[in-house]
Amino acid sequence: MQEATTQEPFLAVLRELAQAYHAFSAYSAAHVRQLGLTPAQFDVIATLGNTQGMPLTQLAQKTLITKGTLTGIIDRLDEKGLVRREVPVGDRRSFRAVLTPEGEVIFSRVFPAHIAYLSRVFANVDAGDLEQVRRTLRALRSRFQE
Repeated sequence: MQEATTQEPFLAVLRELAQAYHAFSAYSAAHVRQLGLTPAQFDVIATLGNTQGMPLTQLAQKTLITKGTLTGIIDRLDEKGLVRREVPVGDRRSFRAVLTPEGEVIFSRVFPAHIAYLSRVFANVDAGDLEQVRRTLRALRSRFQE
């Protein structure tokens, strides 16, 4: 097997991708904290918003949060009165996480505010460039999932 060298072109791409993700994550998290939530709590509320709720497994897949960690986040959001657990009829081993009316109010306040905050960064990026980045990232993801 050939040993990877620093001359591999994809290494520079991986570095830029990781640095862009970390920069985005820090930028986003700072605003979410100003809204009174942790990034993980925001992710759960944003994912559950405008839905009838969802099973923990589906929520974990959509948020990319492990089920073990997600259980603690749901516990804290439940304590705050923002999320409730619903046990489906006929399956007492699982539950659906559902936003409470108060959680829906929080969602309707913080989600548009955060989208507006993020939009400022993308406002001066050409739409064609954004589409090209999206297509390239989708192609890369697909290669890793083969």
